[in-house]
Amino acid sequence: MDLRAHADAWLAAWKQRDLDAILACYAENVDFVAPTVVRRWGRADGRLHGKAELRRHFELGLELAPGLTFTEEALLTSPGGYALLYRRENGNRALDVVELDQHGHAARVNAFYAGPQQ
Repeated sequence: MDLRAHADAWLAAWKQRDLDAILACYAENVDFVAPTVVRRWGRADGRLHGKAELRRHFELGLELAPGLTFTEEALLTSPGGYALLYRRENGNRALDVVELDQHGHAARVNAFYAGPQQ
């Protein structure tokens, strides 16, 4: 499993604002947790299940941030996954902790933000 390649594909897809390429990085039954889910969808646990929910979430995120960019600060690896520390265009720092499945797709993701994020 090439963790660097997965992180690079994810970053490139966001840079291109290519929603299909972004979602190709995720497993069909992805479990995604982020504070943005609480703010956007009113889900107290911050949890989305599956690509369909994630697609809606990322579509809205792209609409809310037309100048969206991610600048990598660090990639930390562990067997079966990684943590990607990056800075958003608005200066907010984020950390995505990603667990990959046997096919190399993100199966579980926990996103953390240094400050409030839409």
